[in-house]
Amino acid sequence: MRAPSFWQNAPDAPGWQAKVLSPLGAIYAAATARRIRQAPDYTPRCPVICIGNINAGGTGKTPTVIALIERLRPMNVHVVSRGHGGRETGPIRVNERTHKATDVGDEPLLIAAFAPTWIAKDRAEGVQAAEEDGAEIILLDDGFQNPSVAKSLSIVVVDAALGFGNGRVLPAGPLREPVEQGLKRADILLSIGDEKSQAKFAKGWGNQIAVPHVTARLQTLETGINWKGQRVMAFAGIGYPEKFFATLRGLGAELLRAEALTDHQPLTEPLMKRLEIEALALSAQLVTTEKDAVRLPQSFRQKVLTLPVRLKFDDDTHLAAALSRLS
Repeated sequence: MRAPSFWQNAPDAPGWQAKVLSPLGAIYAAATARRIRQAPDYTPRCPVICIGNINAGGTGKTPTVIALIERLRPMNVHVVSRGHGGRETGPIRVNERTHKATDVGDEPLLIAAFAPTWIAKDRAEGVQAAEEDGAEIILLDDGFQNPSVAKSLSIVVVDAALGFGNGRVLPAGPLREPVEQGLKRADILLSIGDEKSQAKFAKGWGNQIAVPHVTARLQTLETGINWKGQRVMAFAGIGYPEKFFATLRGLGAELLRAEALTDHQPLTEPLMKRLEIEALALSAQLVTTEKDAVRLPQSFRQKVLTLPVRLKFDDDTHLAAALSRLS
């Protein structure tokens, strides 16, 4: 399901759809507020860093988690995730060699290549399992609106290009809770995007940011592939596939076709066979994201190129200071 276009209207011009749905948004916001006022079910023995968002959908949490894993080494960092899209409810430690995305979710499967990763529908149980396994610090992937675990540090991640949309709560807008309410609980706001997007975000939302604001951008990882002039057919089932397609164009690839899938969409054999046939007809190479690649059927792993990205912080002074207080 793609996000409705009216979610991205300016906050001062929300459009009739948002106005009609605003009463439902108020109910959703009230329910969220009641939930987050609850006392934590569990206070961990080690620090817990929550990487969450106010927006529903993808904002860049997974690359943020991977970047923090790298920053926190050599500490024994574990990650706890709900495992969206997987069958297992946990708590279970993800094994990237034996588990499939249908078992544990695509994001945990990707993250497990970087650090011990747990999935647990009950986050408190997941955190306890990580502690028992020797975790010295835990990254809570999502869960900003979940009060079950006491958090040592909460980082709210936002896509700088999209910002907080029209500033309204689901279903009137893209938010899980009002911006002001969410940022009151945040320790750091991390906006991800290029310079132009960051300037747009600062202009639209800067006056509402009362917490330390860190900026970062996604950079493609050097893999030795020369994308310039490469004829490609790209597909992506992430929050905003258009960003992936724009990245390929920016690298000089000749993007002959772009297939935007729904977030976490299963990459079935029939779907991949159709994409393969279309790519062959165009004399194009199939390309996808790292998160999508872990959902590929085994028979397509060697047929599809992956474009990995990593998060690069601009000025991380606030982040470094916050992390140093936990170590």
